Amino acid sequence: FVGGELNICYNAVDRHVENGRGDQVAIIYDSPVTNTKEKITYKELLEQVSKLADVMVRHGVKKGDRVVIYMPMIPQTVYCMLACARIGAIHSLIFGGFASKELSVRIDHAKPRLIVTASFGVEPKRKVEYISLLEGALARVQSKPDKVLIYKRPNLGHVPFTQGRDLDWEEELAKAQCSKCVSVRSDHPLYILYTSGTTGLPKGVVRPTGGYAVMLNWTMSAVYGLTSGEVWWAASDLGWVVGHSYICYGPLLHGNTTVLYEGKPVGTPDAGAYFRVLAEHEVAAAFTSPTAIRAIRQQDPEAALGKQYSLKRFRTLFVAGEHCDVDTLKWSKEVFKVPVLDHWWQT
Repeated sequence: FVGGELNICYNAVDRHVENGRGDQVAIIYDSPVTNTKEKITYKELLEQVSKLADVMVRHGVKKGDRVVIYMPMIPQTVYCMLACARIGAIHSLIFGGFASKELSVRIDHAKPRLIVTASFGVEPKRKVEYISLLEGALARVQSKPDKVLIYKRPNLGHVPFTQGRDLDWEEELAKAQCSKCVSVRSDHPLYILYTSGTTGLPKGVVRPTGGYAVMLNWTMSAVYGLTSGEVWWAASDLGWVVGHSYICYGPLLHGNTTVLYEGKPVGTPDAGAYFRVLAEHEVAAAFTSPTAIRAIRQQDPEAALGKQYSLKRFRTLFVAGEHCDVDTLKWSKEVFKVPVLDHWWQT
C-alpha cells in the first residue's frame, strides 16, 4: 500500500484487546533464577505499555528518537520495546551480557535520548550489576542521554540514583496516563540491532516496521504451525534477533501466548528445566539452539529428568542459530517425541 501507515504495537496488543481477547494470557514469565512466575494478559500488557509510552513522551522522547534498552529477561523489557514502537521511537535493545565497553560503542552510535535499564540481572550464581556497568559505559561516551529510567527489581537490593538524570520506573508509571499509538510509515525504523562486532565495530542493522510485521505474523502459522491462542516458547534472549522476532513481536502479533524464560537449559536447577517449562505451560511449539540441547544431553544422556514430565500439548521443536549435528537432531527426536525441524539461520 503506497503511503500506507501502521503501528506494530497496535497490531500486537490493542487489536487483540479490541477484538475481545483482552483476558487471554499474552506473556508467561517463568524465572527459575528468581523463583518467580507471572502471567500477563493482553489487557494488562496494554495498560503497562501505554503508561510506559506516556512516561517516555513526558520525558521528551519523540517519533524517530532512539531509546537504548539494557535489561534482562523480564516482562518490563518487552513493555519497553512495545512502548517505543507505540510512539514511533526506535529501540536498540542491548544484550544484558555485554559489559561497559560493548555498551558504550552501541550508545555512542545510536545516540539515545533515553536509556532504560534495570537494577540487576540474575545469573545462576551471581547478580549482574547493570547500573555500575552502565555508569562505566556512560563515562566513555560522547553522546549522553537526557534521562535514565531504572526499573528496580524486587528483593534484589538497592541501587544508587543520579539526581536530575535518573527516573524511578514505579514512581513514573504511578503518575502516567495511557498514551495512544502513533501511526508510522511502513518503512519507519522499528529498531536498531547491533551485530556482535567480532569483525570490527558492531554494525547497526535497522529493521523497518511494515514488512517485518507482515512477515512475522505470516511465519507464526505458515512456518511454526500455530493458531492464535496457543502457547509458544522461543528459548532465546530478547537481546538477540530471535528474541526480538520470536519472543516479542511474532507471537504477540499473531495473538499467541509467549513464554519469557529467565533461566538456562541446565543448572536452573537441572537438565529437566526445559521439559518442566514445556509441560507446565502446555507449550504447543518451541524454538531453541542445538547448543542448549547438547548441554541437556551432556548432563542427562538418558533424559531421565525430562521423562517425568508429560508433554501432552507439545507438537514441534524447531532448532536454529547454528548448524545442528546429526546426533543432536536424532537425540532430540527420541527424547521429545515430536518432529524436530532444523532451520539453520543467522542474524
